[in-house]
Amino acid sequence: MGLPSILRIRKRNTPSSTDSSAPSSRASKEKEERPAAGSLPPSSTTYNAQNANISQAAIKRATRLRRGFAISASCSYLISFVFLILILIGNTYNKPVLNDIYFFKLNLADIIPTSVENASLINSIAQTIGLHDFYQVGLWNFCEGYQDVGITYCSHPKTLYWFNPVEILMNELLSGATIALPTEVVTILDVLRVTSQLMFGFFLTAAVLNLLMIFASPLAVYSRWWSLPIAVLAFVSTLLVVAASVVGSVISFVFKYAAEAQQELNIHADVGVKMFVFMWIATGFALWAFIAHAGMGCCCVSRRDIRTGRREVRNGVVQDQTSPRVG
Repeated sequence: MGLPSILRIRKRNTPSSTDSSAPSSRASKEKEERPAAGSLPPSSTTYNAQNANISQAAIKRATRLRRGFAISASCSYLISFVFLILILIGNTYNKPVLNDIYFFKLNLADIIPTSVENASLINSIAQTIGLHDFYQVGLWNFCEGYQDVGITYCSHPKTLYWFNPVEILMNELLSGATIALPTEVVTILDVLRVTSQLMFGFFLTAAVLNLLMIFASPLAVYSRWWSLPIAVLAFVSTLLVVAASVVGSVISFVFKYAAEAQQELNIHADVGVKMFVFMWIATGFALWAFIAHAGMGCCCVSRRDIRTGRREVRNGVVQDQTSPRVG
């Protein structure tokens, strides 16, 4: 064989440089196309970049509904707090407005019925020795007075106060003497004491929580994560206001019917209309604020939803990330 033939055979058996470099070039190309670990896909990166460039005006438009609910809840807590304050300060002092806010009012002006002989004389004697025409009860104390004069005395405000009619009458008619009370009366007074003190604590705690929620409610606009603790506080506040209002209403109406059920005595009782209305107005606004916060926990777009790409704003319309793209 000649030298040229040998060279041609060796050239055919030796792999070319282009063939040897082909696998490495394909591997490098695949490595470039494969996304790095922990990085977002190109489409997701583009999506977040678009949301990052959204103007503040667009974010405000997108979160308008959520902001409206948050402001509504904050204003509701403000109104509820104002009425709770009126409940707390009602009947504490002999002032033109405060002395009309009470839970119930006992009228003992003619405690001895006219059917009894010498009823007028007995009633006059009772007033002479210390019995007043009426007693009205607030959250902190009680006030007493005469029909033709008005309120003459209000007891000093006391924490966890409860109205004990037996003690007051014994102090005024019997100069502080003690008498043995039936077991049924003692039981009723114990129940009255516990429920009155619970009502006191509920109203006071609810007022503090409502004051806090006035400033905490707007935070729900920024993220759903803020809505969770705020909704829990809203539920606790609403529960306390509802429980306090129910207890206050029950005590007032029970006193009214129990006092007027005594046929041998001419006792009248009135439920405080203003106190009753204030209690349930505060309850209604606190309940609406809780509903608003509970709704924001699962509905309405937050600022964080837009910034993190969970929701997209296109042409002023909020859409889910999984929504089909148009155009």
